[in-house]
Amino acid sequence: MFLPGTRIEIVNDKLTRGNFSAVLFDFDGTLSLVREGWPEVMIPMMIDILAETPQAEDRDGLAEHVEEYVMRLNGKQTIYQMIQLAEEVEKRGGTPREPLEYKQQYHDLLWERVSGRVAGLEDGSIEPETLTVPGSRELLERLKADGCDLYLASGTDLHYVKNELAALQLDSFFLPYVYGALDEHKNFSKKMIIDRLMAENNLDHGGLLGFGDGYVEIEEVKGVGGIAVGVASDEKHRTGINEWKRNRLIRAGADIIIPDYREQDALLQYLADASMN
Repeated sequence: MFLPGTRIEIVNDKLTRGNFSAVLFDFDGTLSLVREGWPEVMIPMMIDILAETPQAEDRDGLAEHVEEYVMRLNGKQTIYQMIQLAEEVEKRGGTPREPLEYKQQYHDLLWERVSGRVAGLEDGSIEPETLTVPGSRELLERLKADGCDLYLASGTDLHYVKNELAALQLDSFFLPYVYGALDEHKNFSKKMIIDRLMAENNLDHGGLLGFGDGYVEIEEVKGVGGIAVGVASDEKHRTGINEWKRNRLIRAGADIIIPDYREQDALLQYLADASMN
């Protein structure tokens, strides 16, 4: 069902509402649009690498397979997609490079696409609002004003996250609770962050509210009894629902689906109204 007069889709109406005090956000696609188009960089790179292996299938077959695992692993640290790539090279009779090397190759290619956006944000020629999911700043301001602790956890490398968060002028909402991927990838996961914040804040059922556009964060928030809001953002056009994201987010267990934060009045009223449980 949809909240009346909105695009806010209630997938699970059996929520424990009115109880959240900590809010977790994913970054890319959930708040930031700086990296919009990243699959158009990662997937072709991987197809090119796999096409050179001795037992490679045709490029159409590779494209379908690569897209499946890239998007399935979206939300986890980038290194996991590169670990999968190395395994796929080996399966096809090739000799894989180290996953960290593949990750650096991807970052170099992606930087060619996004460096101008970051530079524009930093020199003031691009307004931060144009590279965020609509309504992001207003939502963060309201949650902060309501006394919520805000956390950010991203599968993107931490130094990139901090740099881009600052360029978007959103860092003050989250500091010091900004987390991202590390080269020692076993020292970070969204599950680790969620478990820690649940313990440190003594949160019970419904105490954590999570926003994300990927499978991983939705699944992990639900795993601790939190409220999971799936942000099915159309990153290219900044309006409307991305149906592919919507379907994936619902399968991951999202309680609510939204396209962006333009209708935050209705969303926050619904989330705060414990009497409707």
